[in-house]
Formats: sequence, C-alpha cells, structure tokens
Amino acid sequence: MKTIRIGTRGSRLALAQTRQVEALLITAYPGISLQEVVIRSSADSSPDTPLIQFQTRGVFVRELEEALLEGRIDLAVHSLKDMPSRLPEGLTLTVTPERADPSDALVSDGKTLKELETGAVVGTSSPRRQAFLHLMRPDLSATDIRGNLDTRLRKLEEGGYHALILASAGLHRLGMSHRITERLPLDHFIPAPGQGALALEIRADEMKLLEMLQPLNHPESALSVEAERAFLMELNAGCTAAVGAYACLQGDELVLHAAIASPAENLLYRTTERGSRTSAQQIGIRAAQELRAKGEAILRPTP
Repeated sequence: MKTIRIGTRGSRLALAQTRQVEALLITAYPGISLQEVVIRSSADSSPDTPLIQFQTRGVFVRELEEALLEGRIDLAVHSLKDMPSRLPEGLTLTVTPERADPSDALVSDGKTLKELETGAVVGTSSPRRQAFLHLMRPDLSATDIRGNLDTRLRKLEEGGYHALILASAGLHRLGMSHRITERLPLDHFIPAPGQGALALEIRADEMKLLEMLQPLNHPESALSVEAERAFLMELNAGCTAAVGAYACLQGDELVLHAAIASPAENLLYRTTERGSRTSAQQIGIRAAQELRAKGEAILRPTP
C-alpha cells in the first residue's frame, strides 16, 4: 500500500483535525503509511487582513486544492464550514466523520452574552456571527478579529476585546472546552453550514482511496451536512452574506433550520424544513428557495 499524503494547514487546530482523521485511518487500517504535508494558505500568510477583503471564496482551502490537483497530496482535510458550495473540476468531497459540536461559543471573563455590558467589544470575523449578535444584542460592538485560536485568545486576555465568539468544535478539539463561557443557543445562532464537521477532499478519479475512506463515514453526520450544503449551493449567496443552516435527525425525520440576516436593515428570515432521511438534498433546496424568496433584497449573489 502506498503512503497516503495528507494535506493540511499548519495551525494547531488544522493539525489536530488532520490527526483525528489519521487516527481513524490507523484504526481502520493498522500499519497504514501516512504522511502529513503542511501547506500555508493565503489567509494564513496575511493574518491581519480582514477576511472580507479576500476576493475569492474558499480562502482557507484554495492552496490545498491546488496541491491536490497538482498531485502533491492525495487527501486534504478541511473544516467543512470553510468549503465553498462548488468545488474545482476534478475534485470531490468524500465521507463525513462524526461531527463535533456545531454550536458557536462565547468566550469571556465569565460573563454570558446577556450579562455583557452595553458597548462591550465582541471579536468575530464572521458576517453571520456579527449579524446574529447585532440582532440579539444591538448595544454590543462586533469587531473583526483575525489570527489562529491561540492568537485570538491572547488578544482577549490582553484586553482588546471583552469577549469572543468562536466555534465550539475548535475549542473542544484543542482541549480548551474549559474556556467556553456559554454555548450559544442553536435556535438563534444558527451555525454555518457544515460547522463542526470535517471535509475530506480527494481527486475525483481516485476510486481506490474513496473506497478506503468509507469506514470513516458517520451516516447521521453525512446526512445533516448533505442538507446544509444543498441549501448553501441553491441559495448561491455571496461570501459576505450572513447565512446559517443546521440539520439534525429527529427519529426518522431530517430537520433543517436555516436563516439569513441583515443587521443593517435589522432583518432576519428563518425557515424550517422537514423530510425523510432520503430527501436531504431536497430539504436543503426547499429551504433555500423559501429564504431566497423572502430575503432577496439582502442576499448578495455570486458574481
């Protein structure tokens, strides 16, 4: 068996995610040969540039995809929430390992979101989080913050921010669950599509590798993110749009909660779609069509 070259970004979180996948592969195939290949993204190389200023979608994944297409790696591990809805020709997403906590987390000196004082500065670079925060607490100041997780936490400790909003999954994966002051409610802070899940991307013609990855699949997680990504693709919103989607199984029924928001107009549109386990894509498409009809004025179409 040849060595499988796994591409990853170099941050502690990216490496932790990649090693989670490596551990699953080793469990499935004892003795397998794996090689980590660290690739820096353009966003990593410009840690102080606001994400909104990058002109391409998938700013955290583009260089990994180029390495796949050029044959320098065999498998790329991403955070699924960073993946554009459309992939480059010749690449495909494979299985979905079991999803971690999809929620957003508030990290502060102990104050919950409700307890933060008027005017408190909350660090987040996500348009979705900024929009939901504004709609829930318009008296707070949502401010961009860049850098890896350690850098953001250091900026909080240095007093530049009163609180941060981060993905719960990243904190859990780095053994920092104790830093979570409050797990923000999923019914208001609807997560980004795919949040908490990992994306395993390969070249589309690598059928043997695709077969090898099958033991890593978690069916319930795969169904949920299938609905969320179908929603994202059908909505076709711009990368700065404040969009959330979260699907989960309730018995034999798949339920998708989705929302788009515009803090400037103080608007929030929500929908919930339900269906069978076999209709994940249709559920996502219906939710997107309903929200696009409601919120056409606040959606920025993809060029």
